[in-house]
Amino acid sequence: MVNNSPLKIIAIESDPNVCFRLEHLLSQQADMRLLGCARTCREGKSLCETFPFQMLLVDMTLPDGWGLELIREIASNHPDVDIMVLANSNDDPHIVNAIETGAKGYVLKKELEKNLVAAIRLLQAGGSPVSPSVAKSVLRALRTFTTQTSAQCPKSVESNPLSERETEILRLLAKGMSFNEIGDILTISPHTVTAHIKKIYRKLQVHSRGEAVYEAVQMGLLP
Repeated sequence: MVNNSPLKIIAIESDPNVCFRLEHLLSQQADMRLLGCARTCREGKSLCETFPFQMLLVDMTLPDGWGLELIREIASNHPDVDIMVLANSNDDPHIVNAIETGAKGYVLKKELEKNLVAAIRLLQAGGSPVSPSVAKSVLRALRTFTTQTSAQCPKSVESNPLSERETEILRLLAKGMSFNEIGDILTISPHTVTAHIKKIYRKLQVHSRGEAVYEAVQMGLLP
């Protein structure tokens, strides 16, 4: 049976103007419902404890705390909730930490009207809406971490739990390519790409592109 209920979303954003834009944008989507836009960590936690929700949009810097702590708490207490970071720039120093902690997507505040709705739908479908520039930042950080770790304690290559096609898709993901671009390269539909990526996440026991790349590097599946 098809579930026609709107996607229930909670936003935690310190900027009143961004909250207004979120409310205006999401109110126009029949398949989405913004339950509330909190301005602080405390208000956000109260909203999350009061209403059942399926997606969290969270600012990284809040008046009374860090979005990173909220991401960690929500990912732990609500593992089925999808978490998307609202950020000011692609070079936000918290990108890698947010993705490693549990965020599955990343959208720039200046591009809300252009990208947010599509990013929410992609995240809901099991994808990871992260721009190529952000993916590159993640990969740079992971390469640095991996180099340091390997120098201290080299790891042997583990057996690959992924199929040949899944490994191929993971390599393209690691290059920062979008689902559509991967589909074009492999001559398969974006829907098929999404299905493969869900299997990759499940086999590697991860929830985002950044985590998948990190685990694959640690296992020796990616250079």
